[in-house]
Amino acid sequence: MNNGYDADVIVIGAGGGGGVVAKELGEKGIKVLVVEAGPWYGNSKWQRPNEDAGAGSSRSVDDLDINLLKRDFTDLEDDMNDPVSGKLRWGPANRDMAPWVRIVEGGGFLWQTAGVGGTTLVYFSNCPRAYPVSFQNEWPISYEELVPYYEKVENTLPVSPATGTSKENLFYYGAKKAGFSYIEVKDVTEPGYRVQPNCIFPVNSMLNNPDFDIETNQAVGCTLRGHCVNGCNMGPSVDTVAKRSTMVSYIPMALRTGNVEVMPNTFAVKINTAQEGTQGLSAQSVTVRNTWTGEVRELKARVIVMAAGAIETPRLWLNSQLPENEWVGKGLTTHMMDCVSGIFEEEDLMNALGMSDVKPFIGQNSAARLDYPGLGTFEPFGLSPGLYSFMSYGVSQKGYYFQNEVGEDSPWDREGIIAGELLKENMKDYQRTLSIIILADDSVQQSNGISLDPVRRDENGFIPVISYRLNDADTEKREQLVRVACNVLRSAGAKTITRANWQPDSGIHIMSTMRMGQVTDNNCEAKQVSRLFIADNSVLGNGLGGPNPTLTTQALATRTAEKIAEKYFS
Repeated sequence: MNNGYDADVIVIGAGGGGGVVAKELGEKGIKVLVVEAGPWYGNSKWQRPNEDAGAGSSRSVDDLDINLLKRDFTDLEDDMNDPVSGKLRWGPANRDMAPWVRIVEGGGFLWQTAGVGGTTLVYFSNCPRAYPVSFQNEWPISYEELVPYYEKVENTLPVSPATGTSKENLFYYGAKKAGFSYIEVKDVTEPGYRVQPNCIFPVNSMLNNPDFDIETNQAVGCTLRGHCVNGCNMGPSVDTVAKRSTMVSYIPMALRTGNVEVMPNTFAVKINTAQEGTQGLSAQSVTVRNTWTGEVRELKARVIVMAAGAIETPRLWLNSQLPENEWVGKGLTTHMMDCVSGIFEEEDLMNALGMSDVKPFIGQNSAARLDYPGLGTFEPFGLSPGLYSFMSYGVSQKGYYFQNEVGEDSPWDREGIIAGELLKENMKDYQRTLSIIILADDSVQQSNGISLDPVRRDENGFIPVISYRLNDADTEKREQLVRVACNVLRSAGAKTITRANWQPDSGIHIMSTMRMGQVTDNNCEAKQVSRLFIADNSVLGNGLGGPNPTLTTQALATRTAEKIAEKYFS
């Protein structure tokens, strides 16, 4: 770049929001540099992404290599998802180095991923819109203003009705018997069940061809193989992979503009500012650290966009010692997740489905949902055995099931961690089990959020501490939604229901720690630092009422890119 700049815009993070901003700005002729903390899988400039540092950056879509992606993204659960050594862990690409530590005060777990694509590499790909009612009080813009940007993202990914299998059919059967109506609208205002809107391509047209070879697949579409969370690699090229993570959708589109460069293995450790006339502080550059070599360098741009996620973005603000703001890192929402699982008898499944098992490991991870504005939402899910047993039976804030007495008015039969012989028995019934993940609508509380440990630090700065506590009203909403989900399972014919009762701060949907209207203005530009924008889950005004956040983050990021171009590059 001329005038001493490395780019017009530096985007920190190549996840759900960062890739969107890069693509949108690149299409407007604006030079963008994306720095990403983790590795880049499926790129020929990194032939062995976990063994050596490879190249410094890539700016060409021709560097993408589906054969490398198929080699690196395997179906082995520990190979991909082990939090210490897995390829999709939160940590540097070098597996000889420890993962990056995050402190959760309540003892929950975090599911973060470092790499081009960010946490969209491991998400279910569910893409519902927020509930319109969630915008009425805590958002500085209206729901209606965001609708055109929803539509643009839905057309770009694209978003379409998911392809269901037996678990979804059983879920629909139970929801209908429980008295719920089917809904088709995208802008949900009443309770009901529906097909999941997701960003996974429809079923591969060659799937029923007896000569179809999944290894040499040259047709586009989902194969229903059930390993989406491991990082989908199904497609004839990287940009046609079925699950539309940012890595295979927005990043290739960004590269095609000829204006975007992506630098993986690069951790942003500080935002550097200066006084800009009488306007106050202005973002000038980013100090970054190479996670392989430890080399530190400064990258300059006219505009900087933080899209590192709802933990890392406030951490970066605080480690950069940017101006104090009572809402930086505060207002965290998580959807207070929980899980209930029902085991069915063969006879009941025959009556409901016309078949003797559910096989939850077949098909997309979650292809149906039940929306309940005012309480939240829930959706059936299926995973490979290790992840399934962990989510259904391996995590609880209530200890082991034998430590908990179940009241007569409880709609579940067991509560807590299932272990020992009972776990073996339950997993023997794995093929006749339907599990539901609960996403409850939690309120914005300033006491919940991200802070820095005053002493402990890693190579990138002081370590973030996650604090989260439920108030009584949120606890009641969560309990009501769990009971509704249990009723759906029982209505479908479940004989035994287990409630996991997860830690409510289990970190899959971490949002609203740098809230629009509080930390940023209505264009997502920081109020106290000009030329500094935010484009990830942290800038959401609240938990959206319960729906999965990625689509809303991407719609808002599309709008933010438009505002950046209008203000600084018109």
